[in-house]
This record gives sequence, C-alpha cells and structure tokens, in this order.
Amino acid sequence: MPKDVPYPGTIILDVDARDVERRIFRVRETIPVAQAGELTLLFPQWLPGYHAPQAPIELFAGLVLEAGGQDLRWRRHPVNVHAFLVDVPEGVDAIEARFQFLSPTDPAQGRVVVGPDLLMLQWNTVLLYPAGHFSRRIQVAPSLLLPHGWQHGCAMEVVAGCDDDCVGFPPVSLDVLVDSPVIAGRHFRRVALDDQARVHLAMVADAPDQLDATKEQIAPHRALIEEADRLFGTRPFDRYEVLFALSETIDSIGVEHHRSCEAATLPGYFTDWDESFSRRDTIPHEFVHSWNGKHRRGADSWTPSFYRPIGNSLMWVYEGQTQYWDRVLCARSGLWAAEHALGALALTAATHEVRAGSRWRPMSDTTRDPIIAARAPLPWPSWQRSEDYYSEGALVWLDVDTRIRELSGETRSLDDFARAFFGADQPGDWSTRTYVFEDVVAALEQLAPFDWGGFFAARIGGKHEGAPLAGIDRGGYRLVYRDEPSAYWANAEKVAGNLNLTFSLGLTVAADGAVGEVLWEGPAFAMGLTAGSTLLAVQGEPFSLEVLREAVGACRGPLEVQLRTGKRERSVVIANCSGHRYPHLEPVEGATRRMDDILRPRRATA
Repeated sequence: MPKDVPYPGTIILDVDARDVERRIFRVRETIPVAQAGELTLLFPQWLPGYHAPQAPIELFAGLVLEAGGQDLRWRRHPVNVHAFLVDVPEGVDAIEARFQFLSPTDPAQGRVVVGPDLLMLQWNTVLLYPAGHFSRRIQVAPSLLLPHGWQHGCAMEVVAGCDDDCVGFPPVSLDVLVDSPVIAGRHFRRVALDDQARVHLAMVADAPDQLDATKEQIAPHRALIEEADRLFGTRPFDRYEVLFALSETIDSIGVEHHRSCEAATLPGYFTDWDESFSRRDTIPHEFVHSWNGKHRRGADSWTPSFYRPIGNSLMWVYEGQTQYWDRVLCARSGLWAAEHALGALALTAATHEVRAGSRWRPMSDTTRDPIIAARAPLPWPSWQRSEDYYSEGALVWLDVDTRIRELSGETRSLDDFARAFFGADQPGDWSTRTYVFEDVVAALEQLAPFDWGGFFAARIGGKHEGAPLAGIDRGGYRLVYRDEPSAYWANAEKVAGNLNLTFSLGLTVAADGAVGEVLWEGPAFAMGLTAGSTLLAVQGEPFSLEVLREAVGACRGPLEVQLRTGKRERSVVIANCSGHRYPHLEPVEGATRRMDDILRPRRATA
C-alpha cells in the first residue's frame, strides 16, 4: 500500500528521443535506495485522463538493472505485470535502470506518437518508480534529449545547464511529471493566448506552412481563454500550455492535464480553416478539464499512486459537463458559429433518441466503459452503449442549466454553478480537491432549490427510452429532421470521410464501402447488415459515396444493395427507405429562447 511519506532522494530520469526513424525512446534512470532488500519498481498503470489502466506495458523492453557495475537479477511480479522485483545488495545507495519504450510504428500496435518531424512524449511511458509511496512524495529530475534543432513545449519550466539538444527540467513530484507531457518538433511555433502570457498555444506540424495561423484564426482561441476565465472566475493553474500537433504522421488524441493538454488533429487545421471547423472542439474540451477533472475531481477518480485502481462513478460530471461546456465555449468564443453548436447538439440528441441501449443499461453503468472496453471498437455500440456519460451527460447538463434558469426566474444558471464549484479558491491554486455526489447536489440546491438528488437518480441511474430532450425543449428549441444536413453535420461527415445514414438506413459507410456502425433495430439491422461488411453496389450501380447519397435521396421505397461479408457476397433489399433524415434544432415560436442566451458570448468586447 502506498504511504504518504517522502521517498528518500531524487530519481534522475534521462530520456533519449532522437531515434525518430525507428521511434524508440531510450531511458536511463538512477533510483536512490535507502536500504538493502527487495525493491518493487512499477510501470505507471492507472492513468488520470484515461479513466482506466491504459499503460502500454507491452511496449516496454530491454530492462537492465545494475548497482555499482554489478548486474542485478530482476523478476516480474507473479500477478501484476507492471511490477518488477529486484533484490538490492548491501552497501548500495542507488540502482541504475536502462530500458526502451518501443513506441508504435503502426496504428495496429497502439497510438503512434512519433513522426519524422515531431513527437509527443508522455512521461509515464518512460519511467519506473518505487512502490510504497504516494506519487506526490517521490521526486524526479527529468531530462530529454531531442533531435538536433527541434524545439519543445511543456508545462514544466526548463533549467539551464544542458547542451542545445538536451532539455533539462527541475525536480518535480512524480504526479506532476506524469501530468506534464512534452511536445516537440522540427517545425514549432508558440503563441500567447492571453495578455499575461500565462496561456500558450505550443504547436508542432509535419510542415512549416501548417503553422501559419493568421491573426483572425488565433483570435477565437484567445477568446476561448477569456470566456473560460469569465465562466470559472479564477484559474487553477499558474501557467498553461496547449500542446497542439498538426499532423497526419501521428495519431489524433485529446488528453487533459492540469497545466497543459495534448491535442493532435488534422494537419490542415489552419490551412483548411473553413473545411474542418467541426474539429475545433478538442482544445475547449481539454482546457475546461483544468477546472473540471483536474482541480475538482470525483473522490473515487483520485488515487495516491498509479497502481491503485481509479473509480469513475462521477464521470457524468467530469466528462459530461465538460462536453456541455466545450459546445458552449466553442460558440461563445467564435470557434463555432451558434448554428454549429446547435447542429452538434442536434446530432447528440438524435443519436440518443435512437440508441436502444438505454432501455437495458443506465448511463451510470457506462462510466465503467473505459475499463470494460478500453475504447476498443464494439460490434453494436447503439445497443451496448459506450461511454455515453460524455454525450448523454451533456444533454442532462443542458437540462440542468435550463431548469436552473427557469426555477430562478432567469437570474441564475449553470455558469454560477461552474464558478462556485470548479473555480480555484485562490488564483493559480492547482491543487486537486475531490468531491462526492452529495457535494454536487448541495451546490445546485444553493442555486435553485429542487430535488436534484432525485433528478440525477432518474437521469443518471435509471433506464429509459429515447434521449433526454427536456433541456432542448426548455431552451426554446425542438428536435426535427430534414432532408438536408446542417452545416455542422456536413462538415463532420466531410472530415470523417464517410456517409452517415444513421437516421435513414441506420448505418455509416466509409469511402471504400466499409460499413461502420449499424444501428440496433434500424432498417439495415433488420436486413442482417453488420459492421465489417463492404458495400459493392447500390441499386445496380457500382458503389461510391455519391452514388449511395443520391440513391437514398431519391428513394421512396425499397433500396437494393450488394455487399460482401468475409468471402460471401449477397444482395439485400432494405425496405421502406424514405429519403434522407438529418437532425436539426428548430426554434419554437413564442418560447423562451434560453439556448440563445446560453451560447451568447460573455466577454465585453464581443
């Protein structure tokens, strides 16, 4: 069991990241020891931000342990494969560990984090640490050796004394180190996002022109920081780095940290600015997590060490409310137009309106999905449910927001909850303060007296049919379907490179004809289609996305498709195709348009 006592000495951690062709990180650690006997060294396992034991231990290799030039025999723990046992000889005050992290060279092996011109380093992949201590009581002095001429971004400050290609950092506690990833690259640009130069956008890219963001493109990112300041009141960090990779050579990601976030997105994020706006919600989402998820965290999501399991019972607050705020802040900052935020909410609402899984599985149980499924592809996600606490949780928090407004006579809102519940007690305070369910209920009752406990018991803990649409209705809108997509839908479909026919045929299809998700009990489901099949022809015409799109648009009856599943080919007739059905939010005449106020900018210069 970890104890809240200091570990004697400071671990020296040196990482060599220069081998970007083979994508190998080489590690040397010097680990002080206080006494002889058995020592347990651990590879970080339960990681904040992943909500699950996501440690890539299979990519850890080449372990050599030495003391005073003597090779030390090690053995793996018989149960915990992340633990290594070594006998420390008498008279030894430190042991040296050498090993490699063999980062993926293909997406089939895991998330690719290294390309020829950039990399993203998560410290948890390149260190071992001693068991028996809280992470905050173990000190580590890290350094990073980069390819010649590369620059980096990180929430940790740099210390002097290294050569041009070596980046040295001051000693920090183990939990801070793991929470402070590094981005680095040949093509690098760093832009201040606030007047105090405390928040920066640190960017790397595959090519230098991809970093040529204009003043007009940076402006909504600056507005995001101001809108978040106005929402939460005080910052729970002293500095913040948005670590932003524009690349097709590494895999996309969005991961929150207390004083930084990792975001890897399309290489044309700026150069194709108007063609990819649906992907602009990643930075707002991860930035909000500094308040919701890092500074304030559900009590069972905090653990003293990376080998103690994480609980996720309040993920509908941690992630659900964060997803609600990322949509709102996208609109308030100008990263999206208000109509784009409405389009995103329409897609979420319609998705949960047809997802059958809520009939058997309450949303509260989906908080265990990071552990159950580890975000692996599922055959029937609309029936199995998959981390629905994100998107359905956002709809529940819209219900809460509009209900507070109604109960308070429009004098209070969820903005007030965010400021009171998530704001730092003191500016720059980046400690973690935990909460339990009763704390959430009490804070809401102070704003607007209501049976919030019963409300959440039903919405989060109960089974139901259809989507929780009360927030949309109370917001002055209703969910409708039209034969033309919203601008948000069309852009999201274009960026994904697929055709989303969820609400017509009940399936999604990629450009090569591969069937993605098939809606449980939808028209395609009824005819036996499954994910993994490939469409070959539509109404007798060779398949293409455009052929399928036009066929569905013209269809008012049966639709015939030819498909291949494995080695078997067959023709299927999908009955009762009635054309395209795309979700939209439509304002209700005469209703109080609370949604319009929710999405309205708060900053004085707007």
